[in-house]
Amino acid sequence: QVQLVESGGGLVQAGDSLRLSCVASGRAFNMYAVGWFRQTSEHEREFVGAITWNGGDTDLADSVKGRFTISRDNARNTVHLQMNSLKVEDAGVYTCAADWQGDGTNWFPRNKMSYDYWGQGTQVTVSS
Repeated sequence: QVQLVESGGGLVQAGDSLRLSCVASGRAFNMYAVGWFRQTSEHEREFVGAITWNGGDTDLADSVKGRFTISRDNARNTVHLQMNSLKVEDAGVYTCAADWQGDGTNWFPRNKMSYDYWGQGTQVTVSS
């Protein structure tokens, strides 16, 4: 069982930066890939980015490439989503999710069904 708690959201202006954190409690977090998803009232949950269990590979949605980065600190059971040059369209509820990789399964970061645990989300609001 893994519990995920997101933090770092808030209200910013376009062009500003935010760093979201996803802190996990529970067993063997370092064997989980972690993904970030965004949801708004107009759009269903969409993929933002993900990182493998050891941080060796990342995947980012085209809309955020060059502006967002993902990193993890397994010693602190934490994954960060650094968001720079924020745009109004980046706003939404950002949720992190954990995908068990301990049995060597293939990584499908963009597939929501791959994820075993989800956090509650943190709100990001970007004003123009």
